[in-house]
Amino acid sequence: MTEELFRDDSYLRECEATVTAASPGKVILNRTLFYPTGGGQPGDTGVLVLPDGSELGITNTVNDADGIAHLCDEGAALPAPGTKLTARLDWDRRYLHMRMHSCMHLLCAAVPCGVTGGQIGAEKSRLDFDIGDHVLDKEQITTELNRLIAEDKPLSHRWITNEELDAAPDLVRTMSVQPPRAGGRIRLMEVEGIDLQPCGGTHVARTGEIGKVAVTKIENKGKRNRRVNVVFV
Repeated sequence: MTEELFRDDSYLRECEATVTAASPGKVILNRTLFYPTGGGQPGDTGVLVLPDGSELGITNTVNDADGIAHLCDEGAALPAPGTKLTARLDWDRRYLHMRMHSCMHLLCAAVPCGVTGGQIGAEKSRLDFDIGDHVLDKEQITTELNRLIAEDKPLSHRWITNEELDAAPDLVRTMSVQPPRAGGRIRLMEVEGIDLQPCGGTHVARTGEIGKVAVTKIENKGKRNRRVNVVFV
């Protein structure tokens, strides 16, 4: 399986790696800093720099039975297993995802309701909430998000066991999807004094890095479900 360097350091932009498998349209490495699609966060893009200096463009990254698959054009010439190369991120795109994903954790704090779905993007992101009797106001949520961002609180992560998560079920905010439990442990992301929940995604180090945001609209997606859309401004 692929060593997931992004779990412990979201700021890595490139790393040395070795090809473990390759087939039309995908390359699997022994280690990577590319985040695979999951948890509402898109897979990373970038390039694999081959020993001769040429670059293989990576258009998406996904989980695969043999590890993390770096997807490329199906007609591209592929490096052979055993090839040592450099994996290099499209950092600007990744950093936007990091800022947005961290902002979604602040949104969970600003809207005290169960999360029924979500999607992170470089331009805009959204979370769906089961609001019950709550009434949501986009101006109020915008103000609260920017207040939390301006506090410049640190973000950190730690690992807990499956048993520890079972003993604290309130940590899970998502109502329809349980956090991955691979390897018998779960990664907790904490925004100091604001939010704590299981999350495998990539995040900024401090809330101040997110920058100013705005709630553009709140959509009615059912009797109890509301979709809150957020953009950078």
